[in-house]
Amino acid sequence: MNRYAGHWAAWPPVFGAAVMATGILSVGLSLTGFEVVSVVTLWLATTLWLLLAVGFTALLVRDRRRWEASADTPPALTAVAATTVLGVRFEILGLTPVAVALLVVAALVWPVMLIAVLRHLPRRAPGAVFLICVATQGLAVLCAVLAPEAGDRLAQVALGLFLLGLALYVDALARFDVRQVVTGAGDHWIAGGALAISALAGAKLIASGVWSGGAATTLRTTTLVLTALDLAWYAVLLCAEFARPRLGYDVRRWATVFPLGMTAVASLSVAAATGVGWLEGLGRALLWIAVAVWLPTAYGFARSLTTTAARPHA
Repeated sequence: MNRYAGHWAAWPPVFGAAVMATGILSVGLSLTGFEVVSVVTLWLATTLWLLLAVGFTALLVRDRRRWEASADTPPALTAVAATTVLGVRFEILGLTPVAVALLVVAALVWPVMLIAVLRHLPRRAPGAVFLICVATQGLAVLCAVLAPEAGDRLAQVALGLFLLGLALYVDALARFDVRQVVTGAGDHWIAGGALAISALAGAKLIASGVWSGGAATTLRTTTLVLTALDLAWYAVLLCAEFARPRLGYDVRRWATVFPLGMTAVASLSVAAATGVGWLEGLGRALLWIAVAVWLPTAYGFARSLTTTAARPHA
């Protein structure tokens, strides 16, 4: 068991993006009626989340200095974002107690990690810097999804997190090294994915039914603007991939799959919340693009595991 825990502790924090990517595909597949495949991907994501939790704990126990060094970096926030994505999917499945438990876990970890990361952000950063927004908006989405059962207070918390997430996006954008658009290894896609999860948070806030009148109109307009900006980023990043192909496997490609899937889910959810019908068709198409990218990424991931497992252990 000690050897097993040590193996998973050796994984970099960015592997949490694998949970995020697989979890959001599960949500999208559920929204489009592919429930069986959705449940399979949910359990894949959950299993990976549990294994990473074991590794995270093992690293804390065995090498606290290394754990602290990892926790100070933006990729560490994938732990929070992954937890919230799983929470949303379990709530859709009707397992509210599990979703609430995951919300509690994420809410306890988020402020500690966010403060640590913000204190160590560089002036110029790769796409992972947008995880400060993603983790915050992930909490907003889960709170908004649970609000109909928990009450208006949780919806108000979700709105506060939504606004904070937007502010954090502006900070991340100011620090983002735009050269990463053509040189990044995969995490540069989070620049768009952060807007996608922000749009999803807006859609879930609208769907909560708490706001009306001018507040509802403002929320709807903001959500549609975020969706448009996300799609613009999607187009720019896709063109950059064609202009400068980066086809080799890299763990950071999970941070490409997640924004692809999140943009699809956001489009589907915004369509339902705002009545903009064409976004539903777009979301369905984008979901299959995300699935198509998930498959080779998962294959590369499995091969990397096989290679790691074959190495001799001290």
